[in-house]
Amino acid sequence: MSGRRAFLRNAAVTTAAAALTRVSPADAAPLAIPESNTVLGAGVNDTPYGSVSTFEHDVVRRTVPFLTAEDKSSVSFTPLQDLDGIITPSGLCFVRDHGGSAMSIDPAKHRLVIHGLVERSLEFTMNDLLRFPTESHVYFMECGANGGMDYKGAQMQGVQFTHGMLHCCEWTGVKLSVLLNEAGVSPQAKWMLAEGADAAAMTRSVPIEKVLDDAMLAWSQNGERLRPENGYPLRLILPGWQANLNVKWLRRLKFGRDPWETREETSKYTESLPNGKARQFDWVMGTKSVITGPCPEKPMAGRGFREVTGLAWSGYGKITRVDVSFDGGVNWKPARLQNPIFTKALTRFRIPWEWNGKQALLQSRAVDDRGHVQPTHAQLLAARGGNAIYNKNSIQTWRVNPNGTVDSVQVG
Repeated sequence: MSGRRAFLRNAAVTTAAAALTRVSPADAAPLAIPESNTVLGAGVNDTPYGSVSTFEHDVVRRTVPFLTAEDKSSVSFTPLQDLDGIITPSGLCFVRDHGGSAMSIDPAKHRLVIHGLVERSLEFTMNDLLRFPTESHVYFMECGANGGMDYKGAQMQGVQFTHGMLHCCEWTGVKLSVLLNEAGVSPQAKWMLAEGADAAAMTRSVPIEKVLDDAMLAWSQNGERLRPENGYPLRLILPGWQANLNVKWLRRLKFGRDPWETREETSKYTESLPNGKARQFDWVMGTKSVITGPCPEKPMAGRGFREVTGLAWSGYGKITRVDVSFDGGVNWKPARLQNPIFTKALTRFRIPWEWNGKQALLQSRAVDDRGHVQPTHAQLLAARGGNAIYNKNSIQTWRVNPNGTVDSVQVG
């Protein structure tokens, strides 16, 4: 009976959706023959590396010029509004550089050194690393400053700019703990320094607990070798933690007793608190979600049925629930979570909506398996004050206007 009830319930939803969706009736005339039916297509070797359709040329990373002084130390944003599922195509993953992307590292010459408080200092070639047991995992990657421009008010219009320093990929490589078994980490080692081979020599301190937990070294992304702007040939992956710690172009791992207090963990990537102090080493990206359609880039085509969809994620674990509100948080309805659902990965949610043509305030609220609930903007401000930049995970509000356009606003 339960299977029959589920079938009837799904059939009812499908019928209702069809009734609310505007579909043009079929004419008596035969279906027109498209030009593509009359000419030969491209040859199989015309595009040895596949490219997107010319009709999708607007689906690209974008920048906000006023955010940084110049593009060598800048950021480009993922077009979340144009993506389906949970995997971000490698060529659309947001890029944050501090000294430009290292585009010409020869993997045959690249080396990874492990030294410091270890029993044996080791040097690995890429071929050495490829001989170790390999794993693949789906994890999200989010810049600590994602959404930080809107701490004091809705400034950025468009989900690509409010949340686009975010992507989710399948990462393939070796667990870092496997390499450390070879090196023999000293019990006195409490921190690891990760250093990149870029012009900024990006360096970050990582506590040993994370290193021995789920940290990995990745050489592939979404089934192919890393793109140069994403760290080719080797990248540190720290699932659920600020992307800045996931050091690209990884060349060195040093173990020591104390953190190294580098530029990116002192003057940068620290949180200004209301009492004038700053919180340091706050790595985990909080439980978060955003509606990606409708949004400012994807307005309403007209009143009637529309499936509302979006993404949810948590640096603490797996998303277990997403609620959606159409009235600014007064009432909430549970959304359907789309499989597969992984820990520390993006989760797609969906919910049907019949828009009556009046103003609406759309919000989503995520909950993870550790019990973390996405906060309102007022709750986040009360905890961190208005001078913060990093780790903004408060509820996003889209205002749907009577003419169908969508604006970013802050409510609550």
